[in-house]
Amino acid sequence: MAWKNDTSIKEFILLGLSTIPNVQNVLFVIFLVMYLVTIIANSLIILATVMDSRLHTPMYFFLRNLSFVDICYSSTSVPRMLRDLVSANKTISYEECIAQMCIVLSLGITECILLAVMAYDRYIAICYPLHYTTIITPITCIMTAVGVWVFGFLASIFHVMLTWIVDLCGHNTINHFMCELPEVLSLGCRKVTIVKSMIFVFSIVILIIPINFIIITFIKIIRAIFKMSASEGRKKAISTSASHIIVVTLFYGSAMAAYLKPQSESAADTDKFIGIFYTIVTPLLNPLVYTLRNKEVKSALKFC
Repeated sequence: MAWKNDTSIKEFILLGLSTIPNVQNVLFVIFLVMYLVTIIANSLIILATVMDSRLHTPMYFFLRNLSFVDICYSSTSVPRMLRDLVSANKTISYEECIAQMCIVLSLGITECILLAVMAYDRYIAICYPLHYTTIITPITCIMTAVGVWVFGFLASIFHVMLTWIVDLCGHNTINHFMCELPEVLSLGCRKVTIVKSMIFVFSIVILIIPINFIIITFIKIIRAIFKMSASEGRKKAISTSASHIIVVTLFYGSAMAAYLKPQSESAADTDKFIGIFYTIVTPLLNPLVYTLRNKEVKSALKFC
């Protein structure tokens, strides 16, 4: 473990979003409001889908998981970013940096797989409605959710273990607002290329396979929707599918921009913007997308 043997690296310096005081104050207010809305909106979705018995279905079970992931995702990075915006001390300990990187990766991978599972749920519900209750059973939902969370955690541990191979050679300034895996690897001076190659290949597996699966399922869903005779059923299927497509596009688009772009094209400001998008913007938009297009959720929220 090269990092632990490098006694000069006991903490990192996060440069953050800006060094201009007035800009920092404005950003603090903006992101604080966004963070609070994210927590409240996702918490309301969890509360509504738990309290309303009509929403005790597999689709809303996975939606609760997605909302919980988004709450944890934002809470792992945003409070620290807000603190750095109003503090002169922008250092983060080695242990805290590793923990943040591990948790962010775990939650990000979990959301990737969870969105694919939600797409499969919609596929079965629309294309095989008569077999839905026998295929998507409560125990299947629970086991799938547990498997997704465990896989996300184990995959993040694998990534972090790979970073331990890299020699940092005393470099400890991270040009980002959080300990992001690509940014930490950019500090390396030796044994970096092979680690980046391994992580790039693993990122392709984590991102490309699920997104291709989602695309295939939604092509089949669209075909099934056009074959529906009942206009009401077609309208509901289009609404739920459209919401999921929007969420998938937002998350996967920003995740692929962060982890699959060529390193030579990496720009610090661009990386920070992408990081803001999938740690702050996407968790904020997810509950709005689902509630604004879903009459059942909006109805349940009225009683919360």
